[in-house]
Amino acid sequence: MSDIPFERDDGAIAGPAVSLESLVRRVIAPNASAYTFTGTCTYIVGQGEVAIIDPGPDDPAHLAVLLDAVRNERVTQIVVTHTHLDHTAGLAALRAATGAEVVGCAPHFSARAPAGDEKVEAAADVAYAPDRVLTDGERLSGDGWTLTALATPGHTANHLAFALEETGALFTGDHVMAWSTTLVAPPDGSMAAYMASLDLLRERDDRIYWPGHGGPVREPRRFVRALHHHRRQREAAVLARIEAGDTRIEDIVDKLYTGLAPALRGGAALSVFAHLESLIAAGAIVADGPAHIGGRFLRR
Repeated sequence: MSDIPFERDDGAIAGPAVSLESLVRRVIAPNASAYTFTGTCTYIVGQGEVAIIDPGPDDPAHLAVLLDAVRNERVTQIVVTHTHLDHTAGLAALRAATGAEVVGCAPHFSARAPAGDEKVEAAADVAYAPDRVLTDGERLSGDGWTLTALATPGHTANHLAFALEETGALFTGDHVMAWSTTLVAPPDGSMAAYMASLDLLRERDDRIYWPGHGGPVREPRRFVRALHHHRRQREAAVLARIEAGDTRIEDIVDKLYTGLAPALRGGAALSVFAHLESLIAAGAIVADGPAHIGGRFLRR
């Protein structure tokens, strides 16, 4: 089904800092998995007086590589795109080592209130407490660099991207990645919000995306158009399965995600649920009782 021009062979692997462009270095954490690809990307912005975007996991080896990369430099800010632990668990250790101010997204909150036995994602960092929350359009600057916050909710309700004004690069966190589609998992995430954030990116003219996992998106507008089209196709396919009589999420996953690795099945179910919530909001379907991941869904 996918017509997205994915790039999975960038060579982005855990190891020492790599210079990507004049103001950007990247250190990839050794936390590869089905959901983190080759590991979380931590970015160093600037020279001499720098910001670090997304500290990554709480891993002494990753911290050591980061600190070595900024040896003899001053870390002025630690910038956070969103509150998932693979991006934030290393925050306390990095702050203690550098004394830097923590800025970026708001503390964790869900896109809607949990229903029934729903819980906040296990991956959520509910203890995250920044020194300063940035809102859409706010700027952060250092010696020769400027980052502008861009609200991109969907993957999480508090998700921010950051535009590096001097080079035209956009740090997209987990909102858009070159290697895979993004998990949108209710109640923390929202497919409607995610699609609106994609619409926002389609209006921009960023030169390149540096994502939270994997290599860069080199043709952002083309990639976002394809991603947007894919999501709309997926939603239409979910609706078609409802019309065909598949009323439960597990049955829809079986039909739409053939050959899916078992480790990814839970994520696929949450993604289908996010599409179902969007279809309910649009008036296309109804839930048989309160909408939840184990419930039944019917054509209106």
